[in-house]
Amino acid sequence: MKKIVIIGGGIGGLSAGIYALKAGYKAAIYEKNHVAGGECMGWNRKGCHIDNCIHWLTGTDSSTSVWQVWNTMGAIDENTPYADTDKFYSSRLNGQEATLWKDLDRTERELIALSPEDEAEIRKFIQHVRYAESCTIPAEKPMDMMKMGDYIKMGKSMANMPKVMKEYGKIDLNGLAERFRSPLLKKLMTDYLPANYTAYSFLVSYATMTGGNGNIPIGGSLAMTNRIIERFKSMGGELYTDTPVKRIIVENGKAVGIELESGEKVLADEVISAVDPSFLFGRLIDRSYMPKEFSAAYADSSKYPVTSGFQIAYKIDNGFSAEDTIFFGCEPIAIGGRSFDRIYIKNYGYDKTFAPEGKAVLQTNIPQTDEDFTYWKSLSKEEYRAKKQELIKEVTERIVREFPELDGRLELLDCWTPMTYERYCNAYHGAYMAFVTTIGAKQLKIKGVLKGLDNFYMAGQWIMSPGGLPIAAISGKFAIQRILKKEKRSIEI
Repeated sequence: MKKIVIIGGGIGGLSAGIYALKAGYKAAIYEKNHVAGGECMGWNRKGCHIDNCIHWLTGTDSSTSVWQVWNTMGAIDENTPYADTDKFYSSRLNGQEATLWKDLDRTERELIALSPEDEAEIRKFIQHVRYAESCTIPAEKPMDMMKMGDYIKMGKSMANMPKVMKEYGKIDLNGLAERFRSPLLKKLMTDYLPANYTAYSFLVSYATMTGGNGNIPIGGSLAMTNRIIERFKSMGGELYTDTPVKRIIVENGKAVGIELESGEKVLADEVISAVDPSFLFGRLIDRSYMPKEFSAAYADSSKYPVTSGFQIAYKIDNGFSAEDTIFFGCEPIAIGGRSFDRIYIKNYGYDKTFAPEGKAVLQTNIPQTDEDFTYWKSLSKEEYRAKKQELIKEVTERIVREFPELDGRLELLDCWTPMTYERYCNAYHGAYMAFVTTIGAKQLKIKGVLKGLDNFYMAGQWIMSPGGLPIAAISGKFAIQRILKKEKRSIEI
């Protein structure tokens, strides 16, 4: 029986492990941290649970192929409980509030009432969100393995997406905002994702929720990760935590195993890397193996930026009336050479497992870029701690100014920065998503095999922009399918 060694116990690595076992291989995962899960993680503070990852989970519609992947991994099933939420988020400006509801008809009515002069543009936006509900991520097999029948099937399932791309495919969110006259609606269109994101990405994100394919599992990221780990172990997989990998052993153009930081060597028939590519190339294998697509992306952060965040979590009384996610304007907050005049709060009161009875967790996030990461990286340990404390104070003051009822009711749980993601996940520039899809930049799609290196495969969210959990999960399956194809076995797993 062939042995497959997997580097990294995030969602991509766990997926590869589970599908390897399902295909009849032995599988061992080596994870540097004390717990597996990568960025699909949560942790406990002061009797509360902080969720680091899932805002919504793409693939909760059981009719989709992504749901089948999650189900195979043990992440969700037909009985998974989901949060009872009815909106995507809200934006406030000058005493007004606009909301993107799960109910598109309600969104349309309320936005038109707020800005009658934008009625035509609002109706167009809503209609194209409905079109975007047909957008699903193909998860049966890699696209380069598809046959004509697969393409026809995919084309039928996403028949309305060309309409979305024709209308919104060549503009970013700044361009989308400019189509509206209302200052509030302009903010509504640019608050949730970085303004240089493509507009169609935003429509697809919203449509994932309105179409019922983007629900929030109760228990959050860590609970889901633990279900996946349990599935992997129950199938006979070996998971080694607190076990960092030093290098991939290459002999005669083939990956033949790994060397651990301890010096121990582990031989394998196939090696799968599910770590951040910026750590893989130059650390685990020679940088000369890096695909040109990655090299070009790392060399041009204007076309291929990444997103991270400065985040704070609080414990609050559960009687706070504001629900889910609300963006609002505030007095500018300076981080390095940039300042931010809009922040948000997210109330996790919908998940009673996160806090003791009568309490809830409230989180906020200031989006961070490559430039912001460079600033955080430049600080000494003392400067880093001092800046965090300064920002906690400033952000808290601004939240209380917008929501006076929270005065004296915000108990700090934790605070983390782009450096946290770099430290725990070796994440490039502290990114929690892959490269942002921007206008004029070619969308990255990496097969996950490297020229000149046999018996080696890549998995993880970075193989396809903009990354995220579903891409990570699918990539692990695809890596195993490539091994099966090489062996001339059926890729149906």
